[in-house]
Amino acid sequence: MGIAARLLAFFLAIAALLSSSAVRAVEEVDLLLVLSSDVSRSVDAAKFKLQRDGYAAAIVNPRIIQAIHSGAVGKIAVSFVEWSGIGAQKIVIDWTIIHDEATAKDFSAQIIEAPRAFADRTSISGGIDFAMAQLARAPFQSNRRTIDVSGDGTNNSGRDVADARDEAVAKGVTVNGLVILSERPMSWNADHTNPPGGLENYYRNNVIGGPGAFVMVAENFSSFGQAILNKLIAEIATVQGTRHAKLHESTFR
Repeated sequence: MGIAARLLAFFLAIAALLSSSAVRAVEEVDLLLVLSSDVSRSVDAAKFKLQRDGYAAAIVNPRIIQAIHSGAVGKIAVSFVEWSGIGAQKIVIDWTIIHDEATAKDFSAQIIEAPRAFADRTSISGGIDFAMAQLARAPFQSNRRTIDVSGDGTNNSGRDVADARDEAVAKGVTVNGLVILSERPMSWNADHTNPPGGLENYYRNNVIGGPGAFVMVAENFSSFGQAILNKLIAEIATVQGTRHAKLHESTFR
């Protein structure tokens, strides 16, 4: 073998070793979780603040930290995104490891400080597709991948939401829903926030899917904080490797 051939073989071996080391270096977490928040125009400034405050308060709750510690690894990776109409999705907080009170407080502070992304139509399908893209680029590894969709209306922009849901489920992702009920229908489009059969049933039939998928309901934006707390606990906590069950009927007031 000539010198050039030996050098090529040497560099190929080094590249393979480095590549193998990079693969091994991917950090393992108990859960990859995308918090996917509706900021469409039906979410006014007061509702937006309640929603943001709810997420920020929930993530630092001691029960959340306890739930995280119940996992085999004891840490999760979370990304927070906001979505509105088709093509209107934004990463508010990129992938972040949460494993203790300090990391949870840092994530919470970023939620509070970040400006609102959009105020457009409602593309739940676009939100799910965008969340799937974030899972695909996550710099961490987990056997559990979940999209946490919160919203106050039906899909009225972009492709069919059930198609987006089905594609996510086919790739092993669980899509859960947090429905925020509206006390009064919107005057210009009552069926958007109050569809026939109710928004909870709409989410159950069109949005959620995957192993253990569930819908939780906040009676209004004021009760959102308690609802998101219980929902996050259900998504994060494990009991002998399985998530808490029978939470899909829960309603918080």
